[in-house]
Amino acid sequence: MSKKQVALDEKGFRKFGMRDCLAYAAGDFGCNMSFALKGTMMIFWTQFMGLELWYSLLLIVVQVWDAINDPVIGSMVDADKRKYKRNKFLQYIWFGSIGLIVAGAFCFLPFPNAPLWAQMIIFVCGYVIWDAFYTVANVPYGSLLSLISTKPADRASLSAWRSVGSMVGNMVPMMILPMLIYDAEDNLIGERVFFAALIMGVLGFFCFQYMIKNTEIREDVDVRLNDDQPKFNVVKAMGNFVKNRPAVGATVAAMGMFLGMQGGAAAVTVLFQSYFNNVQVSGLVSAFAMIPIVVFTPMARKMVTKYGKKELATVGAIVSMIACALMLVMPITPDGKGMLLYILCQLLNSLGMGIYSTVSWAMMGDAIDYNEWKMGTREEGTVYALHSFFRKLAQGLGPALALVIMVGLGYVGANEGNQTLEVATRMRYLVPGLYLFSAVLQFVGLSLIYNLDKKTLAQMNEELSARNAN
Repeated sequence: MSKKQVALDEKGFRKFGMRDCLAYAAGDFGCNMSFALKGTMMIFWTQFMGLELWYSLLLIVVQVWDAINDPVIGSMVDADKRKYKRNKFLQYIWFGSIGLIVAGAFCFLPFPNAPLWAQMIIFVCGYVIWDAFYTVANVPYGSLLSLISTKPADRASLSAWRSVGSMVGNMVPMMILPMLIYDAEDNLIGERVFFAALIMGVLGFFCFQYMIKNTEIREDVDVRLNDDQPKFNVVKAMGNFVKNRPAVGATVAAMGMFLGMQGGAAAVTVLFQSYFNNVQVSGLVSAFAMIPIVVFTPMARKMVTKYGKKELATVGAIVSMIACALMLVMPITPDGKGMLLYILCQLLNSLGMGIYSTVSWAMMGDAIDYNEWKMGTREEGTVYALHSFFRKLAQGLGPALALVIMVGLGYVGANEGNQTLEVATRMRYLVPGLYLFSAVLQFVGLSLIYNLDKKTLAQMNEELSARNAN
């Protein structure tokens, strides 16, 4: 039997379709197999390892590594002139995926009786190793979107399916892990977290391999330095990023989302431990709250075509602000009725975040094009690396600042799931407060800074197409 004929586009590449979407989704699923446990990191290091406020300090310190790590790797990818069998982005992703098999587990080495200095070394070294491999895989992965297709509808599909991969990659651990890593008294079993991280690293590796095998590069616009072209300038590329309003706006919005989500993750765990007194159900509640994202994702492509990415994302931020304000003022009591109100508010908040998250990566793809449109150079790696740096800065600062606030409100890590009712009640108000701050920052980034509305985006794509044709 002859093989099934593969449909080709006008350039001779495999036509864009579901295979591309599933492959791109698998990439973020792989990233999140490594990243999903980061929300557990604060509970692990404060309740199991006993670092408490030292953890906040160290978490901020390791972000300095991010300041060096992300832009350097991004610019290194941009300046790489070597010829690879398929694509240099895919080659870097392959290398990063190898390291991530075990790197995530390094952050959860279970030695609670080790001296304080040894615990600090374990945390810093484990985080730095994990972050290095994660960046090597994640920065080129994010840059791939602008190379798979230049069509706005295709990019919207890729962004939506990336959100699906991210969502599923978060939901699976979110539902299962609390049942495995907590005992009947809602106390964390640290050794189980270490082995869970190893298993998730292996799963992530296979997801990356599936993505690499099934990714079709249709826009071969990697940096090529001919004799008559200027050399790649890292400082200039970073300066261009600051002038790139879409990149800055999308980055501010992403930072807002992660400051709230990552900062609120630890407070949510304490909320379910000591306020609702049922931490094992927290994963199911959080997963249930993602239903609106699942519902919205299939509609993203058509709605982007009709309304535009910026317009949709701004509406999503407004919906989230309303939901978080309601969560703050409604009578969420420590019983079944209060938990139901909490879930309803989270459903509405999730709808708002879902609208934004399904187009967020497509917005960054457009920001990379904007860099070429206005500055004359693409610089995918550097633009995405700086975006990734600020995202990860927020992911680190969020939990660190939240822990400082939690300790100020009376949280004691050594008490584990036995916080006083007064402290638990304060967590009940801290969680929606962090979420509301997150939603407001998203609105500022999307509505006031990001300037690629539907009309401007069409003009940019038309001019870039004409420029490239000539």
